[in-house]
Amino acid sequence: MRGTLMLTWILIICLSQVAVQSRRQYYSETRPHIPRPIKVTNLHFFMHENTGGTNASAVIVAQSNITSNDNNSSVPFGTLFAVDDPLRIGPEPDAEVIGNAQGLSLLAGTNPRTSTTYFDLGFTTGKYNGSSISMFSRTDLELAVVGGRGRFRMATGFALLNPYLINATTVIIEFNVTLFHH
Repeated sequence: MRGTLMLTWILIICLSQVAVQSRRQYYSETRPHIPRPIKVTNLHFFMHENTGGTNASAVIVAQSNITSNDNNSSVPFGTLFAVDDPLRIGPEPDAEVIGNAQGLSLLAGTNPRTSTTYFDLGFTTGKYNGSSISMFSRTDLELAVVGGRGRFRMATGFALLNPYLINATTVIIEFNVTLFHH
């Protein structure tokens, strides 16, 4: 009886060591890549930004107080904005909302004056509901698509921006986006 119990314990210890050793890697087996067809999707919509009043969709969250303001701008170099702008199918203020652009915009250049923008555009209706694309770039007229989720998983591409309306409290930007995704 004692020999059987001892043999059982030895087997349990040996088997537990095998199980522990098989999980010591942080990665899985490398497999060959199987290419899938790439889809091209073109999107067209308008981003509506309200910078004033109680319903502002872009607000200053940080601003430097040690930089000079040579061009007398009300928004100096080093200013960081948080953005949550609605995306609409048209430029009209009452056009259907299809999603929102959330992210940050940093006034990062002094001469020429440029901004660096980080956006995640999430779609909330229609065919692309629950999907989003991530954009990043330092220009105001073209953004690089660097990723996506949902129907835009593994997306790359670009967005061409066209200022439609800019005044003291409202900015409307037309987006023409070309996506390459699986």
